[in-house]
Amino acid sequence: MAQTHDAPDRALNEDQGPTAAEIEAWQRESFFLPPDEATPETHPALYNISAGMMFTGVVRPLDPQLPDYVAIPMDPASLELIARVGTWNMLWEAGQFRRRFFSGDDLPEPIAKIADLGDINTILVPRTRSRYFEYVPLLHLLPKDTLDRFGLPLLRGGQWPFMADHSDADRFLPSGFERRLADAWAWTVWPHLNSGSSLRAFSSDDPIRMISHNLDYWIPPITTVIQGILRQFPEVDQGKSVGPVPLEDGSFLPGAVTGNLRKGGPVWMGKEEAEDLVIATVEAADITGRLRGILDAVRSHRVEDDFSSRWSYAREDFERKLYRKRSKVQVRFVELTDTIPVQGPESEVLGKLVTSDFLALLNEKQHEVVVLLSSGFRQHEIAEKLGYANHSPISKRLAQIQRKAVDFFELDK
Repeated sequence: MAQTHDAPDRALNEDQGPTAAEIEAWQRESFFLPPDEATPETHPALYNISAGMMFTGVVRPLDPQLPDYVAIPMDPASLELIARVGTWNMLWEAGQFRRRFFSGDDLPEPIAKIADLGDINTILVPRTRSRYFEYVPLLHLLPKDTLDRFGLPLLRGGQWPFMADHSDADRFLPSGFERRLADAWAWTVWPHLNSGSSLRAFSSDDPIRMISHNLDYWIPPITTVIQGILRQFPEVDQGKSVGPVPLEDGSFLPGAVTGNLRKGGPVWMGKEEAEDLVIATVEAADITGRLRGILDAVRSHRVEDDFSSRWSYAREDFERKLYRKRSKVQVRFVELTDTIPVQGPESEVLGKLVTSDFLALLNEKQHEVVVLLSSGFRQHEIAEKLGYANHSPISKRLAQIQRKAVDFFELDK
């Protein structure tokens, strides 16, 4: 009897299509990579699909703009929007001219608004809670051991640029995905930013540490690296020669030429290639984010708050330079005529706090000498104002003030 009832049920399910559980199982299988398949030769990986399967040529900018990633709302039921987003992104070689492959009537509302802005280079991604699709290139540079270390999922090879979300990625990603990815990326890139000391040797407010965690900062350089690799791919022979791009009014599109599209394929594959491209991303950040200039500026202007309580070579070097600098400081009084007193660039003061605290240590006569001296009076003029026959008493009081200053500011005599 049981077998008699099962057969109609199975037939009914087949007519109605896959169940929700079957769809989820398929999505998981297409999204997650089994651990035994994550070999150093094949993981991590990122792939590109050529537009040559849909277009017979490309308009290629002579000076391509670096693309911006634009997150738009995606309706899973809108097949037209899904298809157009994939087609738009596939034309990455067209850069800022990709809108010219479409007429206004061909584009659904979110894309049409972007096209109306003119010749700008944009890559479209779904607006999601995790921002996974914006950070795909960074995630797919991380090897399995790094993913495990920071509680990130092991995924199949990534796709650049975005084509479609077949698995409802947000549903399968762990809570705090963006934070976990930021920590994992910072841990990966840190040795190339500060090889002498660990990440934990610096405070959370340290500028270099903050840059290492800023995923948005690293998207432009990794995009530059990806496009540099893809531009080395061979072209699909579609019979297109390089030449000017004609427009409907008989003129030509400035700054653009025609040409064949490039083939697609793996952008990188395997742990060794990924490690090389992390280094290339750091180098590209010099162009997109002036990285080396920032690093040099931060290192040249370190303050104690940049460091954590952990010992490090960087902290030791900072303190050695600081104490060496202090040991060379001498307390001197300089007579400034016809001018007003100013603080020098090496002064370590906050407003008048240091001066006020120091003056509190002086007696009345010493206090008068400092005030008059800082007001532009010379020693013999101060002597006259204080009723002395010559400036010898003033010199003696300055020596006393100098000794107090040495003790107050903890300077070497």
